[in-house]
Amino acid sequence: MLTNLYIENIAVIEKTTIDFTQGLNILTGETGAGKSIVIDSINAVLGKRSSRGLIRSGADAAFVSATFENVSDLVQKKLASMGYTAEDGSLILSRELSVSGKNTCRINSRPATVSVLRDIGEYLVNIHGQNDNLELMNPALHIVYIDALAAMGERLASYRAVYLELKAVEEELSSADMDEAERLSRIDLLTFQIQELEDAAITVGEYDALTTEKDALRNREKIAKELMLARLALDGDDDTDGALRMLDDASESVIRAARYLPDLENSSDRLSSALYELQEISRELERAMDDIDADPGRLEEIEERMDLLYRLRRKYGDSEEEMLAYLDNSKEELKKLTDYAFNREQLAARRDDLYTQAYNFAKEISDYRLSVAERFCSDVEREMAFLEMPNVRLEISREEVPLNSRGIDKLEFLISTNPGEEPKPVSRIASGGELSRMMLAIKTVLSKADFVETLIFDEIDTGISGSAAGRVGKKLKQLSADRQSLCVTHQAQIAAFADNHLLISKSVHDDRTFTKVTPLDEEGRVRELARIVGGETITDSALNHARELLRSSQ
Repeated sequence: MLTNLYIENIAVIEKTTIDFTQGLNILTGETGAGKSIVIDSINAVLGKRSSRGLIRSGADAAFVSATFENVSDLVQKKLASMGYTAEDGSLILSRELSVSGKNTCRINSRPATVSVLRDIGEYLVNIHGQNDNLELMNPALHIVYIDALAAMGERLASYRAVYLELKAVEEELSSADMDEAERLSRIDLLTFQIQELEDAAITVGEYDALTTEKDALRNREKIAKELMLARLALDGDDDTDGALRMLDDASESVIRAARYLPDLENSSDRLSSALYELQEISRELERAMDDIDADPGRLEEIEERMDLLYRLRRKYGDSEEEMLAYLDNSKEELKKLTDYAFNREQLAARRDDLYTQAYNFAKEISDYRLSVAERFCSDVEREMAFLEMPNVRLEISREEVPLNSRGIDKLEFLISTNPGEEPKPVSRIASGGELSRMMLAIKTVLSKADFVETLIFDEIDTGISGSAAGRVGKKLKQLSADRQSLCVTHQAQIAAFADNHLLISKSVHDDRTFTKVTPLDEEGRVRELARIVGGETITDSALNHARELLRSSQ
């Protein structure tokens, strides 16, 4: 449960610490005192969307932390799946908002992200606000309530796996069902492109190799000249000895000298090796000169081949690898198109099989959903009767619709609030107070299937007063017996049921507004309930009424 909330620089709250207890925690105070800011702060630390507008004017950053004790095994497992632990069942979430827009989040002092806070927050707290009443006006959301009570998560997950596969096959089949003329046209195009690429006999690296060879042929005169000079230096001519002749002479001289000076044998061997190496180089230069002059038409062949590869590149890819990949893909697509009838028959059979599986699955879900819906209606009627709406009759209209992500059901709540009236859509007949009580009744019923241990009700008593408000307070008290509950209210009849009553008040100092949260003792509760009942002027009558409310709520 939530045991402590620390707020710093959130709107009119400069700094405050709020301690919550087990049971029913009630927050009251004048309009504008900051009750909604407390809820906004809880939303922020639970990873909900928050704006820089929450930061107190003049502050650089705002900070919120929430401490939870005795967290459930389910929360422990969720934390472990995200790489966190809650030693001794304790958990501290914190979030800092800065004017720069940066968020700093932590779980038990370890860094986290806003999305991680949001994920774990869904396992810790459920917040029910005034806007939740509007959900009852939207029939599309009614099925969600039934599925929540039915714990439909695993069933829907299994169904959706089949449904999504069905949609994928339907999409593939739709793609296969192209116009016959378009299919034949595509076959012609692919056939031509495949033939063109295969005739080209493309090899990887060919274009770069041709570029190098072309550069050599274009500069063959310069190359031939340099090779000739190199060979002249090595071989010499009629008038000049080359390096080979001089090296040969040097080698012979050293060989003769080595007869008398054995230490020169190594030098002799090295000179011989150098002579052999230079001779091989001379032969290589000769072959290179022959190659340059071997085929005068080679340059034209290279340019034609490179032109072909350039044109193919513009059509099929920027490299040989991409063109060859295009060829493989085209062959695969052509096979599918030419095997069109066979492939389509297989796809259609697969689609029919998946549709049957999905529909049967959806039908099972629908049957179970409708059985739960009957129980839901009777349970909500009983809760609404407790909330002084004894004549309510709740029914659920069901229409079968095409397969969708939730199955084949379209559900809508129909309600009759007076005897003899036919049930009609909630949006057509329910008043604000009736919506508030109906939503509380639904939340009460759903709480039995809810794993969250802390419930927060933010002014859900809109349009309710008198004895009905007392019934709402009693219902909240009952709910808090099983799980911790927090409630923001303007109704004394509801506040009287508090196990822990917190007063939110504001004051002005030096033209700045400050909010504080004060836990009330018995006398403080009496005065606060009297203020709610009678306004700022607290009379003896109001005090007596407040004491009576407290006595009757015990």
